[in-house]
Amino acid sequence: MPALRPQRARDVDEAHRGATPLEALFDLTFVVAISLLVAQFAETIIKDGNLFHLLSFFAVFFLIWWSWTQAAWLASAYDTDDVLYRVATMVQMAGVLVLAAGVPSAFEERDWLPVTIGYFISRVGLLVAIARALRDDTETGPVVRRYFIGICVAMVLWLLRLLLPPEGMIIAFVVLVLLEMFIPTWADRAVPEGIRFHPHHIAERHGLFTLILLGECVLAAATAVRESLDESRIGGSLVIAGVSSLVILFALWWIYFAEPTGERLEGSRHRSFFWAYGHYVIFVALALVGAGLDIAVDTVTQVVDSTPELSAGILAWPIAVFLIANWCVHVVLHTPLSAPHAVTWSAAVLIALSPLLAPVVSVIGSEVIVALVLVAVVVIVIVLPNGRPTLPGLRLFIRPSRDVTSARAGIGQDESTGGSTEAST
Repeated sequence: MPALRPQRARDVDEAHRGATPLEALFDLTFVVAISLLVAQFAETIIKDGNLFHLLSFFAVFFLIWWSWTQAAWLASAYDTDDVLYRVATMVQMAGVLVLAAGVPSAFEERDWLPVTIGYFISRVGLLVAIARALRDDTETGPVVRRYFIGICVAMVLWLLRLLLPPEGMIIAFVVLVLLEMFIPTWADRAVPEGIRFHPHHIAERHGLFTLILLGECVLAAATAVRESLDESRIGGSLVIAGVSSLVILFALWWIYFAEPTGERLEGSRHRSFFWAYGHYVIFVALALVGAGLDIAVDTVTQVVDSTPELSAGILAWPIAVFLIANWCVHVVLHTPLSAPHAVTWSAAVLIALSPLLAPVVSVIGSEVIVALVLVAVVVIVIVLPNGRPTLPGLRLFIRPSRDVTSARAGIGQDESTGGSTEAST
């Protein structure tokens, strides 16, 4: 392998473009960061039931997600596999691990120095890759130049933020988040086509990150169940909680991957920013589901300070948000979707309201309701993709839509007049 080769933009129509082993290793480092974040949040909520900790969760998760998403899109555009590229990527991994190590101090002591240092290290690795593209690729040079300038300015401001008092740090964080998200849109205006990306590759990378978050949900639920078994507290409620957790995870996986994202991104490249930024909501919702599953199991085995409504809501509300966010990011690329719009929104409303029943049916009962609603959505996705039945027997009981009926009538009229529509044209 060469130590250094020119870093130029890759072909956006390259066949069989998939995630590389380096990208898979890169994603695994985020498993650690997300696992620590979810565990810390769940532990904090169980102790005091204060939803104010959500702000810290959103803030840390943004830094984790933003480090991942910018590296993923840059790799989709350039991905020059040489020694320097691998070392720069590993520097980004090291930064994420430092960031993960700072999660407890950010939650417990409001000390953001370790998190900021980790984020800074990850950005240094990213800047190396951007600088190489700036030097080697003249065609997209104006775009990466703006990326380089914008990220350098943001990095300095992140460090200066540490000098502010606590109240000022919150305001500065919001401003810096807006600045970070503005940089890509500003940079892409430098050339008409913007930064290049491979739609199927970027769809696969987001799918893999989704699997990481679902895996974290599995880990959170399994850890809670294992701790209960270690304490010999197995019972009917614990079994129901474990089964419901698996059903929820399987249903969320089915709903997300029911949409052919790669093909839709290929036909709607100009809407990719909305799709990408919308995934922050999807990802943070799935991460919170992991915390919710952990808390739901803990309510069976120990005393939780939060109310039943709050304990059930930490699981149900992120799932409702996931359904709406998943609908939004896909409907902007293509319509209709695998599930009818009314089904998605009705399911989200029912799930969001299910915690109100927690004082009556318990937190586990609320979890069962959520699982049943998600199963209903999956069944509809299977039976009625795009609003039309796929199982032959169902076509006898479901009347075709007006458009389909009209189209068939038109074909019959064309045939009766002695020719098809194409022939008449």
